[in-house]
Amino acid sequence: MTRKERALLAVEALKKEYPDALCSLTYKDPLQLLIATRLAAQCTDARVNLVTPDLFRRFPTLDAFCEGSVEEIEELIRSCGLYKTKARDIYAMCRMLRDEFGGVVPDTVEKLTKLPGVGRKTANLVVGDIFHKPAVVTDTHCIRITGLLGLTDNKAPEKVEKDLREILPPEESNNFCHRLVLHGRAVCVARRPQCAKCCMESFCRYAQAG
Repeated sequence: MTRKERALLAVEALKKEYPDALCSLTYKDPLQLLIATRLAAQCTDARVNLVTPDLFRRFPTLDAFCEGSVEEIEELIRSCGLYKTKARDIYAMCRMLRDEFGGVVPDTVEKLTKLPGVGRKTANLVVGDIFHKPAVVTDTHCIRITGLLGLTDNKAPEKVEKDLREILPPEESNNFCHRLVLHGRAVCVARRPQCAKCCMESFCRYAQAG
């Protein structure tokens, strides 16, 4: 079986198992998703969703963030971890959006990654969920599960992204990554994958190897 064939089987199996492929972060507009995703680094989505309501109530617009201060952002996101770095990035990101992008969140990975604190993972999430373009979000669940499946032998996020772009149908790639997160939390858990319960057991390289 080729990697592309295995990828197509995985897409269909996960689509049946998790028909609603939704981002687990709560947001109302592109800026909120961008900020929430930055906060989610080394932090659970559940924790971020507890923090962002107060953050976005205090800073409802891009201009509000720009007119605020790093210190105030720090206080509101403290429980997300690495809050000093994240606050600094969020403030600088908002000012760059205002000053260099006309206040509009850009719609390409290349432009988004010019923003402070925005890597390819965050950029792909925004491009896929907001602008509905083909995207591959290589978070820890994606890297781990696609490695077990045999869709990639790489561990570096950019290399995994490149491998998956070559074998996934572009129109399915973004939702596929969302479903991998759901599957990684429910079944293919780190350190103890529950292969007997897995919808991909019959073609997963790890499961077939016993």
